[in-house]
Amino acid sequence: QVQLVESGGGLVQPGGSLRLSCAASGFPLDYHAISWFRQAPGKEREGVACISSSDGRTYYADSVKGRFTIFRDGAKNTVYLQMRSLKPEDTGVYYCASEPGTWVSLNIDDFASWGQGTQVTVSS
Repeated sequence: QVQLVESGGGLVQPGGSLRLSCAASGFPLDYHAISWFRQAPGKEREGVACISSSDGRTYYADSVKGRFTIFRDGAKNTVYLQMRSLKPEDTGVYYCASEPGTWVSLNIDDFASWGQGTQVTVSS
């Protein structure tokens, strides 16, 4: 059974850092596109970062470039999102999603497998 489990969310002050984890089970993340999305209250879900496990290519939303880093640990079958210089507008539920393929994308419709999400709150 394909399963993605996110963890690492929490409450952090503006300017702080968090590392989110997306652990996959039931399938290897090889040759997959894995993306992080987020959804703030009352807003649509938006793509944040994507990594292609085939060649390590990454792709970021303009709003997080230079602050967020997506990377993968193949041995742990896990993808991480390192978030720095967090802002209140980064608040939301963060989801990881995966899809077989060698591309990168922040389009929700490109992904069929989703995790349950982890809450990130940036507030003083």
